[in-house]
Amino acid sequence: MTTEIRFEIDGGCAIITLDRPAKLNAFTAVMRDELIAAFDRIDADDAIRAAVITGAGRAFCAGADMSSADRAFTATPVAAERSVDMIDGVPRDRGGQLALRIAASLKPVIAAINGPAVGVGATMTLPMDARLASTDARFGFVYTRRGLGPEAASSWFLPRVVGISQALEWMLTAELFDAAEALRGGLVRSLHEPDDLMPAALRLARRMTTGTSAVATAATRRLLWGGLTMTEPTPAHVAESHVNHELKLGPDTSEGVAAFLAKRTPDFRGSPTRDLPTYAVPWPPRP
Repeated sequence: MTTEIRFEIDGGCAIITLDRPAKLNAFTAVMRDELIAAFDRIDADDAIRAAVITGAGRAFCAGADMSSADRAFTATPVAAERSVDMIDGVPRDRGGQLALRIAASLKPVIAAINGPAVGVGATMTLPMDARLASTDARFGFVYTRRGLGPEAASSWFLPRVVGISQALEWMLTAELFDAAEALRGGLVRSLHEPDDLMPAALRLARRMTTGTSAVATAATRRLLWGGLTMTEPTPAHVAESHVNHELKLGPDTSEGVAAFLAKRTPDFRGSPTRDLPTYAVPWPPRP
């Protein structure tokens, strides 16, 4: 039972809807926990091949809920922090917990950004594999206007998605910008009229998952994201050699080749939960 998101399955695609429309889907600790649990559910179910994330009402996510009575925007002595997760001796950033979980997903993740996406509402989309936006969408990395620095591991993700100069401009000005600027800057792949946004996101999800091996898809996602941590191509060659060796020992490679030679649609039976290569690509394990 969830209270701040909705979870549905449509033809093998999970649809997660941030569901606090009266609060513009502002992010809370409860929403974080429910989203992480949703990704755990998606990864554990081989029948789910991809996930699409969107928002209820007129916003995607207006950022962290600053009206909350919790301690998201206050610091307390570390010795007093008993009810929160810690990392390196300090409380963990909530957005970062979610971003690392999305990064570790075994399935493709697509953002359907239907309205304002500000603060963590923008940064939570960065570890997703594609971002589609409504023409009504607005974006903002507004941290310096709140006396804060980046969160949700966005100081790592944003420069890799859009380049360092664009990332710095958006982070340092902390200004809101429209969907057209997001498209020009490479933050989103395409703009859509509001009524076509979800159909377009689902079409892309099905393009990524139709006729493809779920195991090879998970391995490829991990190789490409993990490759961004490498400083030269030799480690990528090593990782690809290991991963492809393991894939060839599994059920899907022989099926993919046989289907190609027979000019038929492949019937992949591999399971990401059982058959994913064990080689440790340098990418975050599930937090």
